[in-house]
Amino acid sequence: MQRVVVILLVALSVVCNAQEKPNSSYVDLSYFYGNISRHNNDILHLITGHPEGFILSWNKKTYGNKEWEQLYNYPDYGVSLSFQDFKNEYMGDNLAIYGHYNFYFFNRNLMLRIGQGIALAGKPYDKEENYRNVAFGSKVLSSTYLMLNYKKERIFNRLGVQGGLSLIHYSNGNTKAPNTSINSITLNIGINYQLETIEPEYKVTEGLTNRFNEPVRYNFVFRTGVNQSDVIDSGQFPFYIFSFYADKRINKKSAIQLGTDVFYSNFLKEYIKYSSIAYPERGLDGTEDYKRAGIFVGHELFINRLSVVTQAGYYLYYPIDYEGRMYLRGGVKGYLTKKKKLFAVVAVKAHAAQAEAVEVGIGYRL
Repeated sequence: MQRVVVILLVALSVVCNAQEKPNSSYVDLSYFYGNISRHNNDILHLITGHPEGFILSWNKKTYGNKEWEQLYNYPDYGVSLSFQDFKNEYMGDNLAIYGHYNFYFFNRNLMLRIGQGIALAGKPYDKEENYRNVAFGSKVLSSTYLMLNYKKERIFNRLGVQGGLSLIHYSNGNTKAPNTSINSITLNIGINYQLETIEPEYKVTEGLTNRFNEPVRYNFVFRTGVNQSDVIDSGQFPFYIFSFYADKRINKKSAIQLGTDVFYSNFLKEYIKYSSIAYPERGLDGTEDYKRAGIFVGHELFINRLSVVTQAGYYLYYPIDYEGRMYLRGGVKGYLTKKKKLFAVVAVKAHAAQAEAVEVGIGYRL
């Protein structure tokens, strides 16, 4: 309960600060109730009730003063705070904070919100005191949420309503085992309140198109972090990834990518040693190479100075079998210079639904 009070106080301070200086923004509060997805049989004992909670958000509107705002139909961006009670004695409740974007469709009646942030697990795994929580192996988690809502503003003065579906995901990206993760599929209903009396007009630039052309560009990226195999207490180890890829802009919003990754995954050293002793039927002698190399194709969606990156890869050099030869990567890239050459990137690498690592990287685009 104390954490709920803290969230409300922080949110109240944000609202008060926003009201000190008039701006085109609003707040919304949604209550959600739903189910935990059974994506893994190992979490069946953690599904004992219907999770519920709330999401409180501050949103800044855009009106087309910048080109990207018009191209994306005047999205909102902001900050969300959430509280979720899993209705399970081993998981307790989670708190999370997100940065988010709201995108609009069908005459701005349908809103799609995409939020990414960090969460604090109320009762993470503990070998002695909470060994049944195999979903969260660490206190700090990565969290993503999607919200698809019908939304109507200013129904009564500045007050409006919204409601629909929400998907909330928690995982630590296998920085520490166990990490089966949790996905909640919920229904939500809420209210929104505009902080300005009068709505400014949307700017429309005549002749604005999505067309864009530039030569193929080449990118170098170094990524790192720490992770662990699925074997509990096998230790956390640093990893290093060197990537090179070419990208081709197809319009102002999108680019396609083709490249290669070289992985130095130190956790595999311990995994190889462990497997050779504990599972002789796997045919490992403990001397296998821990390095891997693959090729990938990808897509980059540009949103102002941020972009969303999705990639699918295949290991060409694959000395031992670990979670399969296909891998996926999804993340956010932030350009640090106006010419969009130097960038930072945070991404999750996974094999199907099983996360392997949270990658933090720096790159340069020629």
